[in-house]
Amino acid sequence: MALGTSFGQRNKNEMHISRPNRIVLLFSAILFLCGACSNKKPSADTILTNARVYTVDANKPWAEAVVVRNERILFVGSARDALRHRGPDTKIIDAEGRLILPGIEDSHVHFVSGSESLAKVDLSGTRTVEEVQERIRKFAADHPQAAWVQGRGWMYAAFPGNMPHKKFLDEVVPDRPAVMRCADGHTTWVNSRALSLAGIDRDTKDPENGKIVREENGEPTGALLEAAGALVSKVIPKPSPEETLAALREGLHEAGRHGVVRVHGMGGEFEALDLFDRLRREGSLTVRLSAAMWVDSPGPTDEDWKAYEEARTKFNDEWISTGGAKLMLDGVIDSGTGAMLDPYETQRENRGKLFWDPDAFKKAVAELNSRGLQVSTHAIGDAAIRLALDAYEEAARATEKSDFRNKIEHAENIAADDISRFGSLSIIASFQPLHANPDPAWMGTWIANVGPEREQRAFSWKAVLDGGGRLAFGSDWPVVTINPWPGMQLAITRQDFEGRPAGGWIPQQKVQLADAVYAYTMGGAYAMHREKDEGSIETGKLADLILLSQNIFDIDPHMIAETKVILTMVGGKIVYDAR
Repeated sequence: MALGTSFGQRNKNEMHISRPNRIVLLFSAILFLCGACSNKKPSADTILTNARVYTVDANKPWAEAVVVRNERILFVGSARDALRHRGPDTKIIDAEGRLILPGIEDSHVHFVSGSESLAKVDLSGTRTVEEVQERIRKFAADHPQAAWVQGRGWMYAAFPGNMPHKKFLDEVVPDRPAVMRCADGHTTWVNSRALSLAGIDRDTKDPENGKIVREENGEPTGALLEAAGALVSKVIPKPSPEETLAALREGLHEAGRHGVVRVHGMGGEFEALDLFDRLRREGSLTVRLSAAMWVDSPGPTDEDWKAYEEARTKFNDEWISTGGAKLMLDGVIDSGTGAMLDPYETQRENRGKLFWDPDAFKKAVAELNSRGLQVSTHAIGDAAIRLALDAYEEAARATEKSDFRNKIEHAENIAADDISRFGSLSIIASFQPLHANPDPAWMGTWIANVGPEREQRAFSWKAVLDGGGRLAFGSDWPVVTINPWPGMQLAITRQDFEGRPAGGWIPQQKVQLADAVYAYTMGGAYAMHREKDEGSIETGKLADLILLSQNIFDIDPHMIAETKVILTMVGGKIVYDAR
C-alpha cells in the first residue's frame, strides 16, 4: 500500500482481508472482550454491609461486609470492596452497624421431641409443687380434647425429697392419663390413670436399666427412673407422620428465630430422616441436620448396619446427613443414675450404674470406628466418662484411621486424671453450658449428690480447653431451650440469671467469649468434619449467617442472654427475618 493511500482507500482494501485472517481477527477481539470482562467482579446475590462481622477466622477476625453468591460466601472484607460485586439484581442488606456471626451449630439436640414439646405443658423454671400443678391444671383445662396430658421441664428440687409423686398429678388431672418428663429426660412422672393403663403395680418388676420408685409397701409412687419410663411411653398413642411434620415445622421456626443453622441430632432424628427429607422437598427445611443412629447394648445388630448403610447412601449432603452412632453409657447425677467412681454423697450405697457391660461397650466402639462411624457417647458420671475414654483409646490403637472425632456428650463430672485425656486422645467434649446453671432450683440436687470435692470438677470447660481438648457447645433441647444466648452468657459468667453466686460458680471453669462463640460455631462444624464448609465466615464457605440485635463483644456479659436474632441466613437464603 502506498504511503499516500487515502483513508477511504484503506477501508476498501481492508474489505478484501482473507477469510482465515478475518477469523484470526474475530478470535482476537473475543479474547480482548473476555479480558475486559474478567476485570469485573462476579455479581452477588446478596451483600450484607455496614456491619461488624466477627468471622471466627483467626487470620481475619473482623470485617465490614459479606458477599453471598450461589449459597456460598464470595467475599469477606471492607464495605467498599464488597460493593464492587453489586449487580443489577443484587440485594443489599444494611446491617446498621450490628454484629454478624456465623450461624449457630447446636452440637446436641433431640429435634423431634423438642419440636413436639412445643405443644405440651412447659414446666421449665418451676420451683414449687404448687407452681408445677398450676401450669398443668391450666393446660388440661385449655386442652379438654387431649386424650393424654403431657408435659416436660420440672426439676427434682421442686418436690419433697427431690422426687415427684403421683398424688400431686392426680390432684390436677384425675380424669385422664398424664405424663410429665423431667427436664433432663431421665425421670418420668405419671398419675394413677397412666400407671393403670401401663399395667404398673406393686408386682411389676423393674426393667433393665430402669427403676420404678416405690412406697415401703411396694406401691409405685408415679416416679419412673430411666428405662422404666418406657413402660408408659409404649402405651401413649404415637403421633401420625403428618402430626410430626407439623411439629417439625414449628421446631424449624424456633431454631431459625434463635440463629441455629445446623443441629446434631442425638436421638429420634435418625428414625425420622424421611420426614426431614419431605420437608426439604417441599422447601420447608431451614436447618441443616446431622443425625446419629442410636445403638443399644450389647452393640450394633445386622439390622442397625443395614439401616445405617441405607441412610448414609440416601442422605449424605450439606442438608441431611448421617452423623455416626449415639450410645448411652449412664444416667444423670440428679437422680443418682449417673455412673460414679465413688458413692454419691447423699446415697452412700449408690454409685449409679453403667448401662453397658464395659467389654461389650469397648467392642461396640471398636466395631463402629472400624467401619468408619464417629461415636458419640452419653457419659455424665466420672466412671462412665473414664470408660468412654478407655474405649476410644483402645479403638484408636486397633485401626489405622485416627480422625474419628469421637465425642463424649455432657461430661458433667470428669475425674481429675481424665481431663487431659480429651486433648491427648483428640476427643470432642460436647457440653451444654445451660446445664450448668447454678440456680439452686436447677443445680441444687446435683451439687448435693456429688459433694464438695467433686463439685470442684463440675462442667470443666476451661480445664478441657487448657488441656488441648476441643469444645462443641449445644443445648440438649428439649432439656433446655434451643436458644443459645442464655448458654453463651452462662459459659462466660458461670452465674445464674440473677447474677449468683458472686464471681461465678467454680469460676476457674469460665471460658472467654471468643472461646464460647467458637464452641457454638466452628467447634460444632469441626466435630462433624465440616470445618471446610461451615462454622466461620470465610470465602468459599456456605453462607450460614446471623445478624444480632446487639454486639455481644461490647456489652455487659450479663446481658448476652437478652440477645435477639434479627436475621438468619442458611445457604444464602433468609429463613428468619425480624427486621
